[in-house]
Amino acid sequence: MLPKKFYNRDPAIVAEELLGKVIVKRDNGILKGRIVETEAYYGLSDPASRARKGAKIMWGSAGITFIYMVHGNWLFNIITMPKGEPSGVLIRAVEPLEGLEIMKRNRGVDDIRNLTSGPGKFTKAFGIDKRYNGIKVYRRDSPIMIKDGKMEGDVVRSYRIGVKHDLPIPLRFYIKGNRFVSRK
Repeated sequence: MLPKKFYNRDPAIVAEELLGKVIVKRDNGILKGRIVETEAYYGLSDPASRARKGAKIMWGSAGITFIYMVHGNWLFNIITMPKGEPSGVLIRAVEPLEGLEIMKRNRGVDDIRNLTSGPGKFTKAFGIDKRYNGIKVYRRDSPIMIKDGKMEGDVVRSYRIGVKHDLPIPLRFYIKGNRFVSRK
């Protein structure tokens, strides 16, 4: 399992290094997925950050979840940096590894490629909603945790998706050629 100190760093570094790691959800069965796409968000200086919109949880401790709704979809983020420095990483897509039947039922689709290839698809497939806001992903007793995993492939950087006013550096990271990435 990744320790709290893994998250207590710059969000762009955490976002890139989360690629290949495995997210595990345990409560109504075991669901696992390899993280294949992420985005980094900074605090008040980032025009796309939820910190600018008053999300106090972003000032919290590294390694806790921040779950909020956009366009009818729950989005799963992990807080980074030391307490008091708002930042986080959005998990945009995962490659399903275990619990596919539960994921298919949760999403109402059979197409594996379409199961978790986007931030809202991922949370729906994994049954993640606001009940999981504020949990610590680095604790062994957490219903959602992130474990070390193998990074296979090259990392691509691009600008974040759906962001009208972005920072001048690419803060989206994904595994080149992975079929579960939301957009190439």
